[in-house]
Amino acid sequence: MPKKALVPILMVLIALALLPGSTVAVADETELTEEFLGDPENVRLGQELWRQQCVKCHGSGSYPGKAPKLNPRRLAPDEIYLKTTYGFGRMPPWEHVFSDHERMAITAYLKSDRFSP
Repeated sequence: MPKKALVPILMVLIALALLPGSTVAVADETELTEEFLGDPENVRLGQELWRQQCVKCHGSGSYPGKAPKLNPRRLAPDEIYLKTTYGFGRMPPWEHVFSDHERMAITAYLKSDRFSP
C-alpha cells in the first residue's frame, strides 16, 4: 500500500483516539519505564489491587485459581498492561474497572520481585 494511502487512515485513527470518552489504550513505553516499574509506591498499589481483585481468579500465588498459572517474567510490561486493559481468552478487560495508573501499577507489581508465581 502506498504511503499516501495510509495518511487518511492514520488521521481517522488519531481523531478517534482524541474523541471525548475514547477508550483507546496505548501501552506507552515511556510511561512504563524502569523508574515507574521499580517505584515502591507503584508496586505497593499494584499488590493491593492484585489482592483485592485478581486473586479471585488467579489465586493468592497466581495459582491455583480459576485462571491459568501466570508467568509474567516472560512477558514485556506493555504486554501485561494491554492484556490487563483489554483482557484475553476468558480474562475480562479491566479498562473500565481500574484507571490507567492502576493497570500500570498492577503491571509494576507483576514484574516486581514481590510477585511470586
